[in-house]
Amino acid sequence: MLERLLGDVSPEVSEILDAALSGRELAVEEAERLLQATGADFQALLRAGDVARADDRGDDVSFVICRNINFTNVCYVGCTFCGFSRHREEPDAYDRDMATLVEKAEDAVLRGATEVCIQGGIHPGKDHNHYREILLAIKRAFPELHIHAFSPEEIDFSHRKSGMPLHDYLAWLRDAGLGTIPGTAAEILDDEIRKVISPNKLRRDRWVEIVTAAHESGLRSTATVMYGHIETPGHVARHLGLIREIQRRTGGFTEFVPLGFIHEKNVLFNHMDARPGASVSEDLRLIAVSRLFLRPWIRNIQMSWVKLGPKVAQISLQCGANDFGGTLMEESISRESGADFGENLPAEQMRRLIREMGRVPVQRSTTYEVLQRFEDPAQDPPSLEPPQVRELSGPARWRNANERSAPVAPPR
Repeated sequence: MLERLLGDVSPEVSEILDAALSGRELAVEEAERLLQATGADFQALLRAGDVARADDRGDDVSFVICRNINFTNVCYVGCTFCGFSRHREEPDAYDRDMATLVEKAEDAVLRGATEVCIQGGIHPGKDHNHYREILLAIKRAFPELHIHAFSPEEIDFSHRKSGMPLHDYLAWLRDAGLGTIPGTAAEILDDEIRKVISPNKLRRDRWVEIVTAAHESGLRSTATVMYGHIETPGHVARHLGLIREIQRRTGGFTEFVPLGFIHEKNVLFNHMDARPGASVSEDLRLIAVSRLFLRPWIRNIQMSWVKLGPKVAQISLQCGANDFGGTLMEESISRESGADFGENLPAEQMRRLIREMGRVPVQRSTTYEVLQRFEDPAQDPPSLEPPQVRELSGPARWRNANERSAPVAPPR
């Protein structure tokens, strides 16, 4: 029976998977081959990713309680995959003041957050001082709150405004309260692709320069890839190779996060013939390849529940992922491009989704320190989410009686 299950796996893929599980680093060409695996090869790849995940991280699945805060949606970069950006004269453009940002941070803390993730559009009226003022305002109000902020694109823009050497500028932000930076604005780190999907955005070498300097300045970062648009498996494999090369030099990446392209509401799909996002098999394939290719240099592979939805996110835990990401509380960038999986996934729901897959939920910090393991559901803390009113269906007499008598409970 086992021979029947494994007999259809091609010798080439079998050899690559065996090498990865034996601890040999995969070549970029081998990653490209795995990114095209189908049929029995695909099934074997997913199983290998799960075996590697168990070896690397065990059965713990981590998550962080955090809030996204977008300080402005005004942006003139013009990325074709973006549905979030607005020009200043548009009626739904916004530019939030410091008091509003602090209020959002306060709401996050009251809901148990240990992190705020702060990003915004590239607003031509801002400069480096504005970015630092955001950090200082939040740190004055909440000294213990970790600030994960400012993508390499934002750092490129504000650094050029500052006139400082790059390392000095990053240290200036770090000393004002910056804790880590998102590894976004990476998309595909290939300038031929970047010239099509984001012609005005920083180029590959500048992204590498900023992330490397951040690591050298004591600021760790995430690493990401955006897939499912006009890229090929070769582009993705070379992107993974560059991320691994940087990690060998700096050790500064905390995790790798594949981010599927959300296609419904942007120019790249509607006017430039991009694919309509990735298939489920592409999503799971990339999770598994990321686990096998990046080990042992990057040991945390995070899925994006905003992009995948909670059910596919659960399945990814059986393909190499070990991190469920953040609760978010507020999410605009994916939503504005058409994602419809919501803006908030409370900690109690994350714990349930993780346990349904037979894993142990673990609340972590931004840099993966374990804050609390939740082995016994009976010991879970109460929800800190605002109460929600649930609409009921069914006969009116039954509905009305229950609505009168039942207390409003937070979602579990």
